[in-house]
Amino acid sequence: MTGPQRLHREPDPRARRILVAALTAAALLVGGALTVVGMRVQQVQLAYRLDEARAQQARAQGNVRQLEIEVATLRSPARVEARARRLGLSPPGRDQMRLAHEYVAGGTRLAATRWGRIEALAK
Repeated sequence: MTGPQRLHREPDPRARRILVAALTAAALLVGGALTVVGMRVQQVQLAYRLDEARAQQARAQGNVRQLEIEVATLRSPARVEARARRLGLSPPGRDQMRLAHEYVAGGTRLAATRWGRIEALAK
């Protein structure tokens, strides 16, 4: 008597196609999932960058407001007058002031100079 017999099966071509289709579907699914995860990571990174840019803008606006207040303070007439007094300056006397109409001849845009000549004002 001979030993146990082995059955020999012919490979089924449909099984191979099903296996290839299943592996392709799995690869597409994994690829799609990785793409979604990558996009989500990029979205989070962009959100952090946007938050930082907004914070930077808020700091810059705060600096601008602070500088505007400082400029307004430095330009205040009381401060300018106090600084002028510390430098030894005093308000001009009545004889030191000239009115604009003393220099303009009849609205012709001509101005008299110190030496009596008349010259056209720059346009």
